[in-house]
Amino acid sequence: MDTTTAVGASIRTRVTIPLTFGDGYSTVAEAVTFDGLADGKEHLALVLGDQRSARTPLVRLHSECLTGDVFGSARCDCGPQLREAAERITDAGGVLLYLRQEGRDIGLYNKLDAYALQDLGLDTYAANTALGLPEDARDYTAAAQMLAALGITEVDLLTNNPDKSRQLGALGVGVRTLVPTAVHATSSNLHYLRAKVEHTGHTISLS
Repeated sequence: MDTTTAVGASIRTRVTIPLTFGDGYSTVAEAVTFDGLADGKEHLALVLGDQRSARTPLVRLHSECLTGDVFGSARCDCGPQLREAAERITDAGGVLLYLRQEGRDIGLYNKLDAYALQDLGLDTYAANTALGLPEDARDYTAAAQMLAALGITEVDLLTNNPDKSRQLGALGVGVRTLVPTAVHATSSNLHYLRAKVEHTGHTISLS
């Protein structure tokens, strides 16, 4: 990760998209695409809510999860977090950065290989390393570039992951407040959530 201020990206396109989630919740997003992102990926910013009312915007860095976001997999909490973020950011005014970092940036097939190892008893981090991959390969330089291109220098960060705040701070984005997400625990993802708490210090309260 480059720990200097992330610069160099520019806005490519802005387009309005009405969004409707599976439970019927709907909102309107301004989808923003970019040129010049450090990793060359097609990340997307969804600008939500009344920006005039948000001196410090509420921002979520959401890593793409095809299985959770699209197919509703209960093995993680990604889909419910995405749905929650859309409503909370719409209410507060801010931006949801949808980052193309499937499986903590190891890719979809590797993520499914890691699932198979989790079925044998490994936790989500041990499964990645057993495949010879990083526990978490995500780098948020592109996210910082996207925020800079949108004119955002300080955020209230919607996350339970302390690494996101650390990386953004190192990249020149001020994090005024950490806003925890809700706990979306089920019998299917409890082992996964517990690993995030115990291994990487996620601020998730599990009973």
